[in-house]
Amino acid sequence: MKILCFADLGEKIGKNVEFPLETTITVRELREKLSEQYPLYQQQLQTCMVAINQTYAEEETVISPDDVVALIPPVSGG
Repeated sequence: MKILCFADLGEKIGKNVEFPLETTITVRELREKLSEQYPLYQQQLQTCMVAINQTYAEEETVISPDDVVALIPPVSGG
């Protein structure tokens, strides 16, 4: 599965991350797995918006191995 990371999350773990996935998982399960893999960024991974194939997803949305997932951290500006 391909994961696109935006804003400072992309700078920290990479803008394009290949994540091995052989079966379906939920958004919640993906967050857990990514938090295990990147423990320093656990809080940011838990608060970012998730989009699957360019559509925002809920925690129980199912992700397939061929989906493109985007992680979009909250941003602020003025």
